[in-house]
Amino acid sequence: MGRDDDEHAEAEADVDRRHHCLDFGTKMHAPSKKRNVMENGDEGIDVVLVRSIINGEHENVGPIVRYAFERGKPEALLHQLVNLVGKKEVEIEELCRLHYDEFILAVDELRDVLVDADELKSSLSNQNFQLQEVASTLLPKFDELLELYSIKKNVTKAIETLEVCVQLSKLCLTCNMHVSNNRFYPAVRILDLIEKDYIQKTPFHALRKAIKKQIPAIKLHIEKKVCREFDDWLVHIRSMAVEVGQLAIGHASSARQREEEKRARREEAEKQSRFGGGDHVYTLDVEHVDEDSVLEFDLAPVYRAHHIHSCLSLEDKFRKNYYKNRLMQLNLDLQMPPVQSFLESHRPFFAQIAGFFIVENRVLQTAGGLLSESQVETLWNTAISKMTSILEDQFSHMDTANHLLLIKDFITLVADALTRHGYGLTPLLEVLDNNRDKYHELLLSECRKHIGDTLASDTFEQMVIKKEYEYNMNVVLFHLQSSETLPDFPYIAPFSSSVPDICRVVRSFIEDSVNYLSYGGPVNFDDVLKKYLNKLMIDDLNEALLKVIHTGNLDVSQAMQIAANIAVLECTCDIFLCQTAQLCSGPLHLVERPHVGLTVKAVFKASQNAAYDALLNVVDSKLDEYLALMNSIEWTTDKAPEHANDYIQETVIYLDSLISTAQQILPLDGIYKVGLVNLVLSNQPENFKNPVTREKSYGALDYKKVAIISEKFKDSSDKLFGRLSNCSTEQKSRKKSMDMLKRKLKEFS
Repeated sequence: MGRDDDEHAEAEADVDRRHHCLDFGTKMHAPSKKRNVMENGDEGIDVVLVRSIINGEHENVGPIVRYAFERGKPEALLHQLVNLVGKKEVEIEELCRLHYDEFILAVDELRDVLVDADELKSSLSNQNFQLQEVASTLLPKFDELLELYSIKKNVTKAIETLEVCVQLSKLCLTCNMHVSNNRFYPAVRILDLIEKDYIQKTPFHALRKAIKKQIPAIKLHIEKKVCREFDDWLVHIRSMAVEVGQLAIGHASSARQREEEKRARREEAEKQSRFGGGDHVYTLDVEHVDEDSVLEFDLAPVYRAHHIHSCLSLEDKFRKNYYKNRLMQLNLDLQMPPVQSFLESHRPFFAQIAGFFIVENRVLQTAGGLLSESQVETLWNTAISKMTSILEDQFSHMDTANHLLLIKDFITLVADALTRHGYGLTPLLEVLDNNRDKYHELLLSECRKHIGDTLASDTFEQMVIKKEYEYNMNVVLFHLQSSETLPDFPYIAPFSSSVPDICRVVRSFIEDSVNYLSYGGPVNFDDVLKKYLNKLMIDDLNEALLKVIHTGNLDVSQAMQIAANIAVLECTCDIFLCQTAQLCSGPLHLVERPHVGLTVKAVFKASQNAAYDALLNVVDSKLDEYLALMNSIEWTTDKAPEHANDYIQETVIYLDSLISTAQQILPLDGIYKVGLVNLVLSNQPENFKNPVTREKSYGALDYKKVAIISEKFKDSSDKLFGRLSNCSTEQKSRKKSMDMLKRKLKEFS
C-alpha cells in the first residue's frame, strides 16, 4: 500500500514536469511568433490576439476574435492562429524528441501506477464497504452520544445557573429572616453581597429584575425600622436622663461626704499631734467606684442605627438627624415647668440636663464620630446660657436664705458631677458668687429675728438643767462647761436659757454661711471671719442685747444675768472662731495668733459695761429709796434707840441679797463692784487674808485695790459722824479688824 502510494506520487510529479516543459517551450518560442506576425505586416488585432494567447490572457481572446469578425478580416486572424499552431507543434515535437526516453519510462511507470491504483481502489472499496458496515451500527450510537453530550452541556449549564439561583435564594431568605428578627446589620451585608457578586451572575432576566427592584425597597424598610427604633430610644433616653443625672449627682454627693470625712480625720489627727494625744491612726482609703460602670444606659440602638446608616451610605443624614433631635430635646428640657415653683422643680430640672450631657459625652466617646466636639460644645453653650439666665431670674425673686442654700448645694453637686465628664459650669457658679451678699443679708435677717424672739422670751433667770442630755445639748455642745466633770443634777447654769439658743443661732449661721461659700476651692477665711460673722455678732446680737438693756424694765437679777450672759457669749467667740476655721478647712493654729480674733469681743466688753451701768442704776435707785427714809430719823437724840432703824435693816438685807445674787451670777471680774461692799460691811474684814475665805467670798478682789480703798476708808466714820462713831462697841471692833487687814495688805505689797 505504501509502495503504490509512492509510485503514484512519482508519476504525478513526472506529468507535472512534462507540462512545465511544454509551458516553458511555449514561452521560449513566443518572441519568434511575434516576429513572424510582424513580418507578415499585420501588427494589429492579430498580434494582440497571439500575444494574449501566449501570455495566458484568455479573457481577452473572445473580445479580440469578436472584434476581428466585426471588422470583416477573420482570414488574417486564422492565418496567425494556424501559424501559431504550427509553431507549437514544432515545439512539442522538439520537446518530445528531447525527452522521449524519459517519457517512455514515465509511461511505463504510469502503467504500473495504474495497476497499483486499481489494486488500491479495490482494497479501498473493500475497506470502505467494511467500514460502512461497521459504521452503520455505530453511527446511531454516535448520534445518540452527540445528543447526550449536548444534553449534558445544557444540564451542566442549567445546574450552574440553578446553583447561582439557589445561593441567591438562600441569601434572600437569610436576608428576610434577619429583617424579620430586626438583625439589620447582617441583612444589609447580605444585600451588599447580592448587589456586588450575584446580580450580574443571575442568568434569568426576570429574577434579576425582581431582585433589583426589591433591594431598594428592603433597604428603605430597614432604614424606617432603624429610624423607628432610634425614635423610641430618643423617647426612652429623655425619660431616663433625669435618673442618670440623679445617680451622677448622688455619686458626687457621696464623694463630697467622703472628702468631709477625710478632712475630719485630718483635723482630729492634727489636734492630737498638737496636744500630744494618743497614737495616730492611719487609714487607707481604697474605695473607688467606676462611675461609668454604675451609670448604665443602653446606647445599642444609637450604635446600630449609626452603623446601619453608614452601611446604607446615609451616615451624614443620620448625623444631622441625631443632632437635630437631641437639640430639640435639649430645648424642651430647658423650659421651666409652669406649674411648679423653682424650689420644687430645680432638682429634676438640673438632673435632667445633667443626664442629657452625660449621655452626650458617652455618645461622643463611643459612637464612632456620630457627634463632633464642636457640636457638643454648641449644645453645652446653649444649655449653660439658658441655665444661667434662669438661675439669675429665680434668685432675684427669692426671699428665703434656706431656699438659696438648698438650690446652691444642689447646683454645686451638679457642677461636681458634670465636671467629671468634662463640662465647665463657671458661669453658673458665678451666679452663686454674685448672690453671696444677698444670701447673707437674708440669713442675717432670719438670725436677727431668731435672736430677737429668743431674747424676748427669756426671763433672764439662771437656767436649770435637770438631765444629762439637756446638759450635753445646752452646755457641752457649746463648750460652756467650767469643768470636764459631769455635775450633779439639777444643775444651775451661770447663764439664762437664751445663751444656748443664741449659740445655736450663731452656730447655724456659721454652718450655713460656710456651706454657701464652700464651692470651687477653699473658702476665704478672713472674708467669712470679719465680714459676716462680725456683722452678725455686732450688728444683730449685740444690738439686740443693748436694746434689752436700754429699753427693758430690768430688775437687779435680770441686769446681773444679762451681764453674765454677755460674759459667756464673749467666751464663745473663740469657740465660734475655731468652728469657722474648721468648716473653712483652715488650720487651727491660725486662730491662736494674737491678731486673729473677732472684733465683737471688744464690743461685748462695752455692752457688758452697759449692763453693769444698768445694774448700778437699778441699785442706786433702790438705795435712794432707802436713803429717803433717813429724813424721819432723829439723829441728835441723847439716848441711843434699843433697836436699829428699819431702813438700815432693809438696806442691809437688800445689800446682802444683792451680793449673794452677784456671787452666783456675775463673773469674777464683775463681782468686785459689789464684792468690796461685802468686805467693808463684814464684821471680820481681816478674814480676807485667809486664802479659803478670800477665794470663796472675795475671789474677784485684787488685794492691791483693796489696800488702796481700805486706806481711803480709814477713819471715815469719825469724819462723818464725830463722836457718835465711838458710841458703838461693834464699830470699834470692826475698825480694829480693818486696821489689822490694812497691815496685812501692806505686808503683801
